[in-house]
Order: sequence, then C-alpha cells, then structure tokens
Amino acid sequence: MTLSERIRAAMTASQMNQTELARACGVKPPSVHGWLTGKAKFLRGENLLLAAKALGVTQEWLATGRGEMHQSPAASMPNARQVIAADQDDPNFVEIPMVKLKLSAGITGFNTDPDRRDGGTLGMRRNWIERRGYKPHKLIAIQVSGESMEPSLYADDVIVINTDDVQPVDGQVFAINYEGQAVVKRLARDAGEWWLTSDSPDQRKHARKVCRDDACIIIGRVVHKESDRI
Repeated sequence: MTLSERIRAAMTASQMNQTELARACGVKPPSVHGWLTGKAKFLRGENLLLAAKALGVTQEWLATGRGEMHQSPAASMPNARQVIAADQDDPNFVEIPMVKLKLSAGITGFNTDPDRRDGGTLGMRRNWIERRGYKPHKLIAIQVSGESMEPSLYADDVIVINTDDVQPVDGQVFAINYEGQAVVKRLARDAGEWWLTSDSPDQRKHARKVCRDDACIIIGRVVHKESDRI
C-alpha cells in the first residue's frame, strides 16, 4: 500500500474529508490533494505528526505501512466502535478533472484546458456523487479567482461544477459565460429578469448585472467547494 493509499484508507476510516485534514495539518486542501494523488511524495515532520493525530492512526503505519494502523482501542471511550477501512485502489473515489475554462461570447458550449497545478484532479467520494444523482463525466473543477463572492467563496478555493445542471434557480450559485468571461455568481430573480449577484457586502464595487440572452450563458451549477477558510 502506497502513502497515498494509506492516507485515503485513514480518511475513509475516520470519515474525514480533504478540507478537514488540511485544516488539521495547517496546509491548504491542494496540498492534501497532492498527497492523495502521489504528486506530493513527502509527508513528514510536523505534517506527518498532525496528519496521524487527526486521522487516528500511528505515525509509523502512516509513514511506512509497518505496524498497526490504529493505536490500541481506547478503553476509556465506552461509545467507541471499530471502523474498518475499505480496500483502497480506489473505487470509492472519482477523480474530477481540474480545468481552466475557455469561452467565447455568445457561444453556448465551452472548451477546457487541464489545470495541472495540484495534480490535475480533485478526488471526490463516489457515494457522495451517486447520492445526489450527478454524472461523474459532467463534473469539472475550477479554482476561484477574485473577491466578488466573499465570504461564500474566496480566491483559490476549488469548486466543482455540474455542467449537466444549467437551469437557472433563484439563490443558487452558477458558473456563467458572461460576454465571453467565466464568472461565478449567485442568480437572483427580480422584476421579471435574471440577475448575476455577488455575495460581497460591497455592492457598489460588485453591482448586479442582468443575465439575458447570449450575453449570459450558464455553464453549470456549483455543487461543492474545497476551502481552507473557516
């Protein structure tokens, strides 16, 4: 079992996601994603200590695969129960492609370029995707830029977009092709029109814009985010 497989097994056993593990280790979620994909080969020192503690496994097992995975059962915790990790190869995860959107004004379709900065994919639990009825091949992940959606989304957060969901819904967040530019905005219905709105409290700087015709084309709804902001 490789280091990335041991981390996945421990995350499954502890029911911890990438954002939670990143927070526990004091790193950004893309770093954890690098450990999971094998792009970042080293997990050692303080990060190893913090990761082992957060995941409830021994440092030796996490670092080398030798010895017992877990510390001896906590007899002082009467409600504790053993959790057995599934074998990790790993059919329990789906790798969502990280991309950069390539858009043109007035064009409904879109093209993508691979975004290789943090391994090129974002690992998502398969059962999470299936419970929501999403089609894995219709999901893409992009990195947020700008500050218009703070405090809901911050620059460098990673979001997953369901490109199969392009029907506007009042109050939901979508990725939009707005006049050839990729923007992430919350849709609002007002006075018979759809509007692109920002979550920023500075509405003078980030004023709403009407979403109409070919100037405003929905790429897909935002269904998940990875963030190191609390």
